[in-house]
Amino acid sequence: MLVTAAALITLVTLVPLLYLGERAIDRGWGFVADELFQVRTASLIGRSLGLVAVVTAACGVLGTALAVLVTRTSLPGRRYTTVLLALPLAVPSYVAAYIWISEFPGLAGFWGAAIVLTIVSYPYVFLPAVAALARLDPAQEEVARSLGRSGVAVLFGVTLRRARAAIAAGCLLVGLYVLSDFGAVATMRYESFTWVIYGAYRAGFNPSRAAILALLLMVFAVALIVAEAMARGRASAYRLGAGVARPAPLIRLDRAGRVAGFALVGAVLAAGLVFPLAVLARWVVRSAQASLDLGELTAALAASLGYALAAALVTTALAVPVALLAARHRGPTVGLIERTTFLTHALPGIVVAVAGVYLGARLLRPLYQTSPLLVLAYVVLFLPLAVGSIRAAVESSPARLEEVAVSLGRSSTRAFFAVTAPMAASGLAAGAALVFLATMKELPATLLLHPTGTETLATGLWRYTTVSDYGNAAPYAAALVLFAAVPTAILGRWSGRAGEIRGH
Repeated sequence: MLVTAAALITLVTLVPLLYLGERAIDRGWGFVADELFQVRTASLIGRSLGLVAVVTAACGVLGTALAVLVTRTSLPGRRYTTVLLALPLAVPSYVAAYIWISEFPGLAGFWGAAIVLTIVSYPYVFLPAVAALARLDPAQEEVARSLGRSGVAVLFGVTLRRARAAIAAGCLLVGLYVLSDFGAVATMRYESFTWVIYGAYRAGFNPSRAAILALLLMVFAVALIVAEAMARGRASAYRLGAGVARPAPLIRLDRAGRVAGFALVGAVLAAGLVFPLAVLARWVVRSAQASLDLGELTAALAASLGYALAAALVTTALAVPVALLAARHRGPTVGLIERTTFLTHALPGIVVAVAGVYLGARLLRPLYQTSPLLVLAYVVLFLPLAVGSIRAAVESSPARLEEVAVSLGRSSTRAFFAVTAPMAASGLAAGAALVFLATMKELPATLLLHPTGTETLATGLWRYTTVSDYGNAAPYAAALVLFAAVPTAILGRWSGRAGEIRGH
């Protein structure tokens, strides 16, 4: 039953690929070969993969370092620091990019895009790393220290090695996000796959070329997924011994260590939170004299929250069978099912949106330009966010507890909800929050698939910025960041408390 449910959910995520396959060969295989072997295509590959490599490496190092700082050191105020460090995730990449380039025009290009994407994406690594480190049993670390290993050796040889599944999952999400991002690279005027795909759709609506490039993008997504599986390994992160859980011993920081820790946290928060909010506040003040329609803003906010909540609930529910299957079972079929769900996360939103338009107009006409079809697009785009978080949480809970419950007469389903679900609650909450945030910020699919007469904060922001009306656009951007920050703060709090074990 679990395999059947997960396979059916996976088939839903493959709908855009079916559309792309049909469109790619629409003009013949000769056209496909011409597009693939162009010098410009090779250049796009190098530019896009270079950006992915730099941003993923930077987010991996930064997110892991910050997670270690707030979970394994004596840095003062670690609980509140965890919440603050999660907040840059609430800033959409296109908003952050425009803020930075408007203040520093010289940032345009590769390094501008890399800086912005790193600033807004490192929480994808930081949050699961915090949750994983908080759940780890410190017994192995204590044994390593008793055998004479230094704190640094224990950190890299024991602690981070056991948390590598969560770190690898976060790095995978960062890599796929960078592959699919359009807002930051377009604003920074850095030509990558997504920019060219978008241009192919707009320049005479050339779906064949866009589909070929999007499918090529899938090849690199597969490579990232395979690399993540290899980096994840099979190390267990749950407790093996008896007794109550104990907090891990903290690395005591001296004065220089505390100064260095606060300097790192301060620099990250200044770039990812303080500076964008300060610029947005200035824009909002300047827009006070603009003829802002508060009714429109309120309606857009309500629509954004409604769609985000619906997408979070539906996506999290659909992610549970896939995540549970991936965490508890191994084999080629299970691996294929799980990794297939990650493919469409590398697709630009406009590709999924056009596939949704095609599906709605051809096969699901009654659902075309309705809320269910839009929510379906969100599920296709953001299912991996929930799968990754839930899988990591389930992997950290011992499977033998479920086996004991089943041996006592409970069904597998009841055993999951009675034993595993409470222990994996932080992963479920994290997955739902990530989907909620991504939905709030999503633009291309919402633009093409939203019901007629309905506007969200993202589409309202786009409507004003396309005509350079930044006075009226500022309140939409500020509202988007403000209301996305609430679930982000909750997400950071949940991650920080992931190690608490509740028993009966």
